[in-house]
Amino acid sequence: QVQLVESGGGLVQSGGSLRLSCVAPDFTLDYYAIGWFRQAPGKEREGVSCISYGQGSTYYADSVKGRFTASRDNAKNTVYLQMNSLKPEDTAVYYCAADIQNSRCTGDVSIRPGLHEYRYWGQGTQVTVSS
Repeated sequence: QVQLVESGGGLVQSGGSLRLSCVAPDFTLDYYAIGWFRQAPGKEREGVSCISYGQGSTYYADSVKGRFTASRDNAKNTVYLQMNSLKPEDTAVYYCAADIQNSRCTGDVSIRPGLHEYRYWGQGTQVTVSS
């Protein structure tokens, strides 16, 4: 069973920064588009960003555009999400996932059945932003 592992979450004050990491010990992330998602208590999961294979294109939800940056270090088989200017509404559990149907992001950071197949997920990392 392929498992992705997120890390880097924590408690930060409003306006602060965090960098999340996503690794896969037994899976090559570079072949696939990697999405970042988040889920706050009582809310549905939402797409945050997507980064294409290699050093490809990135896409972001409007709510994080200009504040979050996705990147990848293929030598380390790691994908990152740099989060700056954090707001209390960014508080959520953040997940990374591999879209085995696409190596390039489709431009839609949400999950569309038939368009995406995010088969492999991490366990999530908690991000809490205090006001």
